[in-house]
Amino acid sequence: MTNRLRTEIQEEELEEQKLIVEERPVKKAIPDNFFTQFLRNGVITTDDATKALPFVLYVAFLGMIYIGNRHLSENNIRDIDKISKEVKELSWEYKSTKADLAFKSTLTEVAKRADTLGVKESNDPPQKITVKEDIQE
Repeated sequence: MTNRLRTEIQEEELEEQKLIVEERPVKKAIPDNFFTQFLRNGVITTDDATKALPFVLYVAFLGMIYIGNRHLSENNIRDIDKISKEVKELSWEYKSTKADLAFKSTLTEVAKRADTLGVKESNDPPQKITVKEDIQE
């Protein structure tokens, strides 16, 4: 009986070792899509793709610069439009203020404002004042 039990234990240990050995991680397969098939079987090989990588990166860099430049120019155009609208508004305000000042500086408007202060317009014409100089030395 002892031998039988011993052989069963040894068989179990061997099975566990086999199970442990069999539990290796499975290698991930490369997905079978158009791009991988094109690189494997197509005109371009992996070496050619590797050699072309600097050019592809250069073109991508130029594309990013182009996009950034486009954004900058659009922002500048928006700023120019905003400033031109502001200049138009300030021009209208200047013209209305200038017209207001021209109206308020007329003789009748000045007389009306002076009446509130108690100053009245003289009805007498201005007189010339002459000073006679005495020569005293």
